[in-house]
Amino acid sequence: MHNYQKRKLRLALSEVALFGILGGMTFAAQVAMAGFANIEPVSLMVMLFAVTFGKKAVFPIYVYVLLEYVLFGFGLWSVNYLYIWLVLALAAWLLRGMTHPLGWAVLSGLFGLSFGALCAPVDLLVGGWSYAAAKWVSGIPFDMAHCVGNFVIALLLFVPLRRALERLCRRMRRPGPAGAPPEKD
Repeated sequence: MHNYQKRKLRLALSEVALFGILGGMTFAAQVAMAGFANIEPVSLMVMLFAVTFGKKAVFPIYVYVLLEYVLFGFGLWSVNYLYIWLVLALAAWLLRGMTHPLGWAVLSGLFGLSFGALCAPVDLLVGGWSYAAAKWVSGIPFDMAHCVGNFVIALLLFVPLRRALERLCRRMRRPGPAGAPPEKD
């Protein structure tokens, strides 16, 4: 790994704190909404992290995943959580120039609709084609609820939360009141 690449993934202390807080807030919001089957803010937050932080989005994403493991333990879903949020983060990062809320809502909705299909590779490895297909098909109603929930949440909140998060990041980079230089990335 070149020196440039090492510096690129190093975190400032303020970023460590921010990513911990954002991952924790994502987890708290998901738990608070747990009564609504497959309607959650995690997809929205993963997209926001990806477009705001780029590669560093992995930090708040995996803080969230770690908190999921701590509270709920480990199961088949645990393996899915190791990669599934990265699929959405990559898609959001590739579309980071998109500004219209409808585009973000469609991306988030499509992710919700495809959630079961994205989990199918692990199911295939564990139980074979029949198991993976049966599990995916039986989960389609939940994926549809996930799609609608993600669509509405992203349509309403993606753009204002993106602005707020970008504003917060700009403030974190300003010099302090004593004229101290901003922390470098």
